[in-house]
Amino acid sequence: MLAPGPLPTLVLLLASFALTGYAAVRLFDKHPLAVALWLVAAAILHDLALVPLYSLADRGARRVLGPRLVNYVRFPAVVSGLLLLVYFPLILRQVGRYERVTGLPADAYLYRWLLITAGLFAASALVLAARRTVARPRSSGPPPASGPPPRT
Repeated sequence: MLAPGPLPTLVLLLASFALTGYAAVRLFDKHPLAVALWLVAAAILHDLALVPLYSLADRGARRVLGPRLVNYVRFPAVVSGLLLLVYFPLILRQVGRYERVTGLPADAYLYRWLLITAGLFAASALVLAARRTVARPRSSGPPPASGPPPRT
């Protein structure tokens, strides 16, 4: 395990920049205009549409669930959303040649994504239940009396 401190963070950050730079150079070599257009469109879509939407959703979840419980819904929702974002053509069955190219059926992805989503929310509920059980104070008798201890 890496020791806490600025050096491991700096090394990981520089490695991620190097990997991103390598991917950008490879992508811009093949289709520079299409990649640039996609990056601009993704930034505009994210900043003007998605940020306000998930900010409103998060604010509503905080209001309904409270600040202590919102992370138990936020984490599985974000992971499930990212899986949907990555695999949406397969989940929504919008693939034409997938089965011919891979030999695998594309119709199982929706059910698998739904199972993974249900599993994420169930695991989050179990973690919440476990933390509440551990945090619950255990009483072994009557509460202690207030005031100074009795003299003997």
